[in-house]
Amino acid sequence: MKFKDYYAALGVPRDADADAIKKAYRKLARQHHPDVSKDPQAEARFKEVAEAYATLKDPEKRAAYDALGQRPGGEDFSPPPHWQREFGGGDAFGAAGFGDIDLSDLLDALSRRHGGGRASSRTVPLRGRDYETAVRLSLEDAHRGTTVNLDVTHEDGTRTLAVTVPPGVVDGQRLRLRGKGGAGRHGGPAGDIYLHITLAPHPVFRTDGHDLLMDLPLAPWEAALGAEVEVPTLEGAVLLTVPHGTQSGRKLRLRGRGLANGTGGRGDLYATARIEVPASLSPRERELFEELARESRFDARATVAKEAVHGH
Repeated sequence: MKFKDYYAALGVPRDADADAIKKAYRKLARQHHPDVSKDPQAEARFKEVAEAYATLKDPEKRAAYDALGQRPGGEDFSPPPHWQREFGGGDAFGAAGFGDIDLSDLLDALSRRHGGGRASSRTVPLRGRDYETAVRLSLEDAHRGTTVNLDVTHEDGTRTLAVTVPPGVVDGQRLRLRGKGGAGRHGGPAGDIYLHITLAPHPVFRTDGHDLLMDLPLAPWEAALGAEVEVPTLEGAVLLTVPHGTQSGRKLRLRGRGLANGTGGRGDLYATARIEVPASLSPRERELFEELARESRFDARATVAKEAVHGH
């Protein structure tokens, strides 16, 4: 059987309420109605939207559909084993089971059996709905772990959950909170909540997975002579050795000073050297720079000139 993403067909999130689903359907039905649209795909799109709405507007069908979980549209799948036991040998599908059955036909048959009660007096356990929500964390909270309060809207109202976010989450990660979603029906298990993690921008650090990246301003003499400089980390400043002759753009690595990875380890901190020059000079500083200019044989553009000559 091929999975159909009815929520994607209507362009609504999985936790959309009935009004949002109806509004999306009406808009798309008008847009793709074959009598209105000249698009050659309009009729197929219209049928797809109508099929999605027919399922999601019906609480029983929607609960059964949500119990299948999230999958890519068009993916092959098999319904839960208790559906196979309930319907596989009945007159709706025959001995062949679900192999050649369309998802919408399966949901229609499920609805008929629950509504008409003609083929079975048993009720099928249905898994509760899954919900999705997002939370934004600071780097410090992502590194150390934290507890956040989430307001989650269910069919029966809104409730607040205190959720523990473990150390080591990264930007874009999705956490699964098992059994925290909608209540199951007829003895079925509760659904899940999927928590999407985003990290708030930090004034100093950027992230690359569990690694931290930062720019490290250096004075010309620190880059030329080498230096011990203080570098901020999530636990406070540490000393970093800047080798003599450090060029602008060089990455200096501090092992184990990045984000916790959730398994007892940590990423690294990469400080990219950025050589800064004074915006204004005192008379003595100007004198020293002028003396350096006279004495030094360093040619900052020698490499550029060489490459320009040999590049042709």
